[in-house]
Amino acid sequence: MAKITLDKLRHSYMAAPGGPEDYALKELNLDWQDGGAYALLGPSGCGKSTLLNIISGLLQPSEGHILFDGKDVTGLPPDQRNIAQVFQFPVIYDTMTVFDNLAFPLRNRGVEEGRVKSRVGEIAAMLEVTEMLKVRAANLSPDNKQKISMGRGLVREDVNVIMFDEPLTVIDPHLKWKLRSKLKELHQRVKVTMIYVTHDQTEALTFADQVVVMQEGEVVQIGTPVDLFERPSHTFVGHFIGSPGMNVLPAEVRDGAAFFAGSRVALEGAIEAGEGRHEIGVRPEFVRLAPEGVPAIVRKVMDMGRHSVVEAVAGTTRISAIVEGPAPGQGETVHLSFRPDQTRLYRNGWIATGRGRAA
Repeated sequence: MAKITLDKLRHSYMAAPGGPEDYALKELNLDWQDGGAYALLGPSGCGKSTLLNIISGLLQPSEGHILFDGKDVTGLPPDQRNIAQVFQFPVIYDTMTVFDNLAFPLRNRGVEEGRVKSRVGEIAAMLEVTEMLKVRAANLSPDNKQKISMGRGLVREDVNVIMFDEPLTVIDPHLKWKLRSKLKELHQRVKVTMIYVTHDQTEALTFADQVVVMQEGEVVQIGTPVDLFERPSHTFVGHFIGSPGMNVLPAEVRDGAAFFAGSRVALEGAIEAGEGRHEIGVRPEFVRLAPEGVPAIVRKVMDMGRHSVVEAVAGTTRISAIVEGPAPGQGETVHLSFRPDQTRLYRNGWIATGRGRAA
């Protein structure tokens, strides 16, 4: 296990990059603590796989350093970094039994056979595959094959980090929750540093203690799942996380106050000084139907069982609200109010209100 440090890390696939737009991975300075559970979350093309390949040693960064427990490993090949990886598609040998698949990483490193048997037994018990140890891998279901692939990463005791690259993409949706739960349980038991790469917010938020959200090669926020939901530091985070995502409304700022659709909007705190494009961010959970507020016309209503998602239009801007109890009908005019302590101003995408009472 190891603490992983990324020091002024940048990468470009161009031989002579000019400006920031030429970098697939913009400057990163991160510390991942020994034994932590982390997720890299973002859409396709945001730089997740590039970063994963740099950490594993498959790709040399254009700039910066990678350190494991303070040791610079930037120039080391993958086989000298003591990293285990679990990929999107199970990496197992179909002609081998489950036992031999789990034993392979240990035998390949010359581990004594008695210890191999003991360690395989421990991992098989954790994964609940003990009864399958004599079964050929070719005869396993897809979810059990991925369990064995995970086990091959977990079986070694000398790894610095285990990295999971979209490991549940090919698993049937009704089986994903089982493997997510199992992986979380395994981390709590083995306490190995784990990095989970995914575009799926549910996978990231249910697995990780800390989530690194990426967009266009840049880290836009690092935090707990609660942090990301309750106080997004960037409009991308608010929109990407949540179902439905955060409402992002065009805003005008004047005299220290924010306005949307001609109405002044109370915010969580004072607006920080600065110029740029302004937007108001408020999650649907904190939008209410009220006697007074921003007038809007209901466009559609989605009954979710315990609540309804009401989508209304104010001018040309769509606003979602989560409503418990009776919901308005399509075409009705409603008034929307925003909970002040959960309503924020963003400037050029970044949060621009401080905590505390608004001015």
